[in-house]
Amino acid sequence: MVAMSGGIDSTVTAMMLHEEGYEVVGITMKTWDYANSGGSKKETGCCSLDSINDARQVAVTMGFHHFIIDIRDEFGDYVIDNFVDEYMAGRTPNPCVLCNTHIKWNALLKRADAMDCEFIATGHYAKIMDLDGRKYIRRAVDNHKDQSYVLWGLTQECLHRSYFPLGPYTKPEVRQMAKDFGYEELSKKAESYEICFVPDNDYRGFLKRRVDGLSERVDGGNFVNTKGEVIGQHKGYPFYTIGQRKGLGVAFGEPMFVTEIQPDSNTVVLGTVDELIRNGMTVGQINSMKYPAIPEGLETVTKIRYKDGGTLARLSPISDDQVYVEFYANVRGVAPGQSAVFYEGDDVVGGGIIYGSSLNN
Repeated sequence: MVAMSGGIDSTVTAMMLHEEGYEVVGITMKTWDYANSGGSKKETGCCSLDSINDARQVAVTMGFHHFIIDIRDEFGDYVIDNFVDEYMAGRTPNPCVLCNTHIKWNALLKRADAMDCEFIATGHYAKIMDLDGRKYIRRAVDNHKDQSYVLWGLTQECLHRSYFPLGPYTKPEVRQMAKDFGYEELSKKAESYEICFVPDNDYRGFLKRRVDGLSERVDGGNFVNTKGEVIGQHKGYPFYTIGQRKGLGVAFGEPMFVTEIQPDSNTVVLGTVDELIRNGMTVGQINSMKYPAIPEGLETVTKIRYKDGGTLARLSPISDDQVYVEFYANVRGVAPGQSAVFYEGDDVVGGGIIYGSSLNN
C-alpha cells in the first residue's frame, strides 16, 4: 500500500514499486477541507482535488488500484485540536510529527490489513535500518530533503511494516525518475512546505477563526523583560513563539526576542539574543527507537527543530518516558512543544516533545 499525495515523491515511490514487480495499491488520504478554515487562499497541497486527481491518474495509467480514504474526523479531532490547544497553552506544536505518529500510519495500517497489504510505503526521504531485530530510522542520502526528524515517533509495529524507497536518492534523481517514467510535468511540480490545514501559512488567522473571541480575550497583554518590567503591549500570547524577533510591533532600540510565554497571565517575556541561551531541557513522551530504552549517559547530536543542525548532548533518563538533555554547547530558542530528536551519526536513537528548558550556570 503506497500513500499517494499526488506530489512527485509519493508518485515516484508508487511507480518505482510497481516497476519492481510489487502488487501496489495506492491510497490518498483526505485529511482536511480547507474551505472549512475560512482562509482566503485557493486550496492547494495534499488535500486538494487536483492532487487527488493527479494521484488517481497515475494509478490508472500504471494499472494499479487506487482508493481515497476519508480521515477528516480522525485528523481534525486529534491533530487540529492539539494544534490549537498547544498554542493556547503557550507552546509551539509540530502537527506534522503528531499526524505521522498518531494518524497517518494508523490509518494506513488499518486499511492495509483490510486489503491484505503486507507493507506500506511512503515518499519520505529516510531509511529504515535493523539492529538486533529492532527497526530504526536513518537519515536519507539527500541532506537537504532528509525527513528523519519528523519520523521519530513511529513505533516498532509501524517500522516493521514500512518502506521508504526514496531514502537512497537525492531530489534531483527523483525528478529525473519522473521524467524517465514519462511524467515531464510531474518532474517540475513545486513542493509544499505548508501545514496542510493552514495553507496560507497564517497560523494566527487560523487560531482566530477556530477559537471564538480569541483576539478580544488575549489582546493587550504585557511584554516584560527578563527582570519582569513592563516594556510594551502585545496582541495576545498565542500569537508569539519562542525565539521570535520580527513582528513584535514595538521598537526597543536593540533586537529583542521572545524568551518565554506565560499563558496564565497573558504575558510574553522578551530578552536579548544571549537571554535565549539554554544548555539543558526536559523531553517527554519519549519513543526510544534504536535501543529498547535510552541508555544512561548516551551522547547524541540533538536537534530541537527541523532545520536545526543539532548540538552534542548527554542524555539522562528521568523515567520511562522522560529524559534530561544536557547540551555541551549553549543553544538558542528551545521551544516547549517542539520535537527533540536524538542522533548517533545518521541513526535516529529516538525523540520526544520538549517540556521545558533550563540554563545551568
